[in-house]
Amino acid sequence: MVDRNLADAASDSISVDNQYNLAYRAALMLCTVLLYAEGYASGKGQGSHVRPINALPLILGEAHRKNADYLDGCRGKRNRLEYEYIGATTPEDVVALLEYGHELRATVLAWLKEKHPKLVPPA
Repeated sequence: MVDRNLADAASDSISVDNQYNLAYRAALMLCTVLLYAEGYASGKGQGSHVRPINALPLILGEAHRKNADYLDGCRGKRNRLEYEYIGATTPEDVVALLEYGHELRATVLAWLKEKHPKLVPPA
C-alpha cells in the first residue's frame, strides 16, 4: 500500500490535494508499521493519526523528532484539505512529502531488517 500510494501521489493525473493526501497516507502507514512491529496499535477514531506520528522518535530514536514534527504539520495540512477547503497545499508541498515518504520507507525497511526481519516484505 505504501508503494502504491507513493506512486499514485507522484501522478500528475490527480489534483495536488489528492497527491498530498496519498503521500501523507503512505508516511502514516510507515509510522503505523513501526507501531505494529513493536506490538502496539494506533487505535481508531480521534488520535489514530497522532499516535503513530508521535511514536516515530520513540521507536526510531530521538534523532527522528524533527521528522515527527514535520509529519504532524503534514497531518494538519492534510486535515485542512480533507475537511475544510480545496487548495490547502502546493505542488512543492507534494514534492517535499514524497521525498520524505521515500526516505522514511527506506528507514523503516532498514529498521525492520534489523529488528524484525520476519516482517520484511518480499522484494
